Amino acid sequence: MRTLHTDQIVEAVTQLCMHANRYLPQDVRDCFSACAEKERSPAAREIFRQLKENYELAASTGIPLCQDCGLAVFFADVGQDLHITGLNLREAINEGVRRGYEQGKLRKSACDPFSRTNTKDNTPAIIHFDIVPGDKLRLAFMAKGGGSENMSRVTMLSPSQGWSGIREFVLRRVAEAGPNPCPPVIIGIGIGGTFDYAPILAKKALLRKLGDSNPDPALDAWEKELLADINKLGIGPMGLGGATTALDVKIAAAPCHIASLPLAVNVQCHSARHEEVEL
Repeated sequence: MRTLHTDQIVEAVTQLCMHANRYLPQDVRDCFSACAEKERSPAAREIFRQLKENYELAASTGIPLCQDCGLAVFFADVGQDLHITGLNLREAINEGVRRGYEQGKLRKSACDPFSRTNTKDNTPAIIHFDIVPGDKLRLAFMAKGGGSENMSRVTMLSPSQGWSGIREFVLRRVAEAGPNPCPPVIIGIGIGGTFDYAPILAKKALLRKLGDSNPDPALDAWEKELLADINKLGIGPMGLGGATTALDVKIAAAPCHIASLPLAVNVQCHSARHEEVEL
C-alpha cells in the first residue's frame, strides 16, 4: 500500500489549471499547421494565422489562451492500492482549482444555476472518479468553456436507427452549432451505456490526441467518415467558410440496454485545453 498526501495533489492540480490554460497541447498546434496548409480560403488561412499568434502570445506572456477559462473538469483514476492522507480527494482537487485559478489570474466562471451568483473560486470542479489497478493517481484536467459546452447534446435513439441515425444526429448538431462553438471544433461522441454515461464517454474521448487512431477498427473508420462529412459542411474556421470545420472526431462506446441507443455529442472549441499528471 502506497501513501500519497493531498498536499502533493493540491499542488499538482494548481499547476494543471494554470499550465493548461496558457499552453495549447502540441498535437493541437500541429493540427493547426496541417489544416492551414490544406486551406484554399484566404479567410480560413488568416484565422489559422491568428490562432497561431494567439497560442504563441499566451505561452510567452502567461495570459490565458481564451478569456473563458472554463469549468474545471477532471477524470481521476485512483489506484486501488493507493492510500490518500490529509484532505479527502475531492477537497484536495477543489483546493487546487481554487489556488490555480487565483494564482493564474484565470477567469472564474462557476455560478449558481438560478441566482447566477458566482462562486468566486471556480469550484466545485466536475470530477469523474474511477478505481483502477495499481497504486498511482492519474488526473486528467480539461478546461471546458461555455460556448462549446452549450452546443453539446445527448439523445436516446432507437436501436434500429443504428449508424445512419448516429451520423445524421452528429452532422445536424454540428451544422446547427455553426460558428457558435468557435470552430474549428473537436467532436467527442459517446455511444451506448445509459442516458447519463454516454456524455461522460463523449467528454473523455476529447482527451485523446488529435490524429491518433481508435483502437477499435470500426470506430476508427466511423471517426474518419464523420470528420470528412463534417468538413464538407463548409462552416470553416470561426464560421467564415473553409475546409476545416472540425480538427478531429473521437468516439467512445460502451454496451447498452437492448432497447436503447444512447448518443452524446460533446463539442470542444479549437482551444482544446487539457493536461494530465500521474502521482
